[in-house]
Amino acid sequence: MKAEIRKTCVWLEETRWEAGQAVEPPTRRAAAAAVIDNPFAGKFVGDLSVLMEIGAELGGMLGQQCVAALGIAPEEAHSYGKSAMVGENGELEHAAAILHPKLGAPLRRAVSGGAALVPSTKKIGCMGQVLDIPLGHKDAAYVRSHFDGMEIRINDAPRANEIVVAVAITDSGRPLPRVGGLTVDDMKGEDGLR
Repeated sequence: MKAEIRKTCVWLEETRWEAGQAVEPPTRRAAAAAVIDNPFAGKFVGDLSVLMEIGAELGGMLGQQCVAALGIAPEEAHSYGKSAMVGENGELEHAAAILHPKLGAPLRRAVSGGAALVPSTKKIGCMGQVLDIPLGHKDAAYVRSHFDGMEIRINDAPRANEIVVAVAITDSGRPLPRVGGLTVDDMKGEDGLR
């Protein structure tokens, strides 16, 4: 692996009650993050292909960790998302290089599909700062019950010369969705939108 990983973290959230109502079955979402060295911290580099390759490596690894945390088969995944936070000596473009060109394909393999774009966020931050990972249905972006997000925080990352790279996956939509729109039962999952 090209990435120098200092640590990985995995979170699992399960919502059983919301607004005084039982959520049956419970909604579950998982996130996995890797804290990596930023090889380009503190200097301008025109060719970011090393970070693109790191993104490809981490997409599959973090996706598999989420699927394992949920205890589901890959094809049972509903939603996904990705995010990166660069420490203060890095650039926003470092996060973009990790997330966009190559992370998506291995993440899609980890969830056995993924016709929809993988929603993403990127930011420059400091140790302990919250990182929001947006979520959307993996095969039909217009499924409103799956417009969601998950927050993670690592108390000692990112350090100035690090990047936190994170992926989130769910086995369901939001608890008690009721804003209408396209449903999982009505989606076709062919064009990534509907």
